[in-house]
Amino acid sequence: MAPAAITPPSASTRAARAAWIGSALEYYDFFLYGTAAALVFGAVFFPNEDPAAGTLASLATFGVGYAARPLGALVLGHVGDRYGRRRVLMTTVIAMGIATFLIGCLPSYDAIGVAAPILLVFLRLLQGFFAGGEQASANSMTLEHAPEDRRAYYSSFTLGGTQAGQAIATAIFIPIATLPDSALESWGWRVPFWLSAIVAIIAVLIRRSLDETPVFEREAARGEVPRVPLAELFRYHWRAVLRVIFAAVIATPSTIFTVWALSYAVNTVELERTPMLLVGVLANVVALFTIPQWGKLSDRIGRKPQFIGGSIGSAVMTFVYLWTITTGNYVLIFLAGILFFGVVYTATSAVWPAFYGEMFSARVRLSGTAFGTQIGFAISGFVPSVITAVAGDGKDAWVGAALITALLCGVNIVAVLTGKETYRVPTDDLGARTPRVPAEEAR
Repeated sequence: MAPAAITPPSASTRAARAAWIGSALEYYDFFLYGTAAALVFGAVFFPNEDPAAGTLASLATFGVGYAARPLGALVLGHVGDRYGRRRVLMTTVIAMGIATFLIGCLPSYDAIGVAAPILLVFLRLLQGFFAGGEQASANSMTLEHAPEDRRAYYSSFTLGGTQAGQAIATAIFIPIATLPDSALESWGWRVPFWLSAIVAIIAVLIRRSLDETPVFEREAARGEVPRVPLAELFRYHWRAVLRVIFAAVIATPSTIFTVWALSYAVNTVELERTPMLLVGVLANVVALFTIPQWGKLSDRIGRKPQFIGGSIGSAVMTFVYLWTITTGNYVLIFLAGILFFGVVYTATSAVWPAFYGEMFSARVRLSGTAFGTQIGFAISGFVPSVITAVAGDGKDAWVGAALITALLCGVNIVAVLTGKETYRVPTDDLGARTPRVPAEEAR
């Protein structure tokens, strides 16, 4: 009997898998940095007699990575809309892997003085620049390969990779965090950064076999690829860009949960590092299962009701989770953290990759999604340092943190309400219609 034929994975599945692994690398890099910034970098790169000042400076470098994302979004968005999604996907995964590995090689402030934090900020800027195009290109790739009635499900795998990257980054840091402070600050923190090279190699191998999207190929065949996508984006699609910017501040609950709350719990409330890191791991593991289910639901009920419901829930759960930290009761902390980040917040994570991409036509989809999200993410990225500067480092600071998070969730809700429902719109009809341009301009 002849062996059964093995059916190769569909283009939709290959695109989702490639998006998942790239997003896992991106957020392994970014949240590994966030964990290190909250726990270690203040002492290694910003030694100061006042530990709070070192923590503030360290958290500010976390925000610097978000500041570089919009520039990366502009450059890489242009490349992706002009020359194809696949080219950006290969570039970003290699560059982010190199930058993260080199961070692990940096000498400390005690070794080379002020050059150490300068080099740290430079590499963090590189991380942010290339991350600015990674997620948007992955979202565009999966959305344009997906069946029309399953766009949210397939594009949600990008955010599934996000949760996996966060879980892996935090899990790897748990045994590292148990080292004595001298070992942790000298060599221990470096090991997770060096391990990023393994994830980068796997991502490159997976993405090498990925096909360009049929949507982009049809554009290229018809000579309709815009010569300057950004000019077309800001001329005809600026309303959608603004909507994505204000909607994308929904990333704030994520940065509060993964960075500010961790620093607050360990440095202010003086809880143990290991259980607080484990909360993040378990919440992200749960999210791996809830995100695709939320994606399936969005394909049935629409983008807006789910997005708005998740935003309201995230605002409420921020108060609950931060309050549980003040109690010092680990059972309450674990329950609230997993419910908040593993279940409620993922309702938004699962839907926005499709919702944002569906606001734009294929001609400018990558540019519009990349630039809009990265501006919103940049605002969210600086929130932990803003809270630390404004609310201080006292035990009551959690109230200010929760209020700011709730305010930004409200901004997201207003932005989503102004958008059109898109889940039943055919892929080729998505986005505002761009006026016809002369053929020579399109080329």
